[in-house]
Amino acid sequence: MNNRSGKSRNDKTAGALVRGLVLALVAIAGINFASAQDYTALKFRGGIGVIPVTGVAANGTVNLNIVRGVNPAGPWRIADLEADVMFDGSVRIKGRGLLLAAGNGIGTNAGASVFATLFCGPADSATAHNSGKVALDQDGDFRINGLLSPAQPATCDTPVLLIRNAAGSGVWFAAGIPESK
Repeated sequence: MNNRSGKSRNDKTAGALVRGLVLALVAIAGINFASAQDYTALKFRGGIGVIPVTGVAANGTVNLNIVRGVNPAGPWRIADLEADVMFDGSVRIKGRGLLLAAGNGIGTNAGASVFATLFCGPADSATAHNSGKVALDQDGDFRINGLLSPAQPATCDTPVLLIRNAAGSGVWFAAGIPESK
């Protein structure tokens, strides 16, 4: 049946149905996007290369830059670091340009392999959660994708992320900068 404007009731119904479907799809996409964003427990954007010494006391004693009980390596630099820690304990870490910043090997990766340690809790009682190990690329780039061990707790107060030497000493090369929420 046609109305005065020459359109049928079926055309109006079809148009309303299409608009309703489009709105529903937009709503579902928004919910999925929001839930994907909520899946990330912690984010770190940017990195700080290790500075091994924090100072020298008046008596000549050197104060090492020890973080969460982990000794520093010699000077290293990092160009960029991005890390996402998920609620299930999985991590995605991408580092660029982790290279020696002193000595005869300056500007090289020193043949190093690295792993990440996420510390949760205050400095004197923090729990450590380690990733798997990966070799540095020639230019100091690396990617770590996997699970933390032991699994990360439901909450992680005062998080600290260190990129560490996978060789026996486990000294730290770089630290992640936590993203503010």
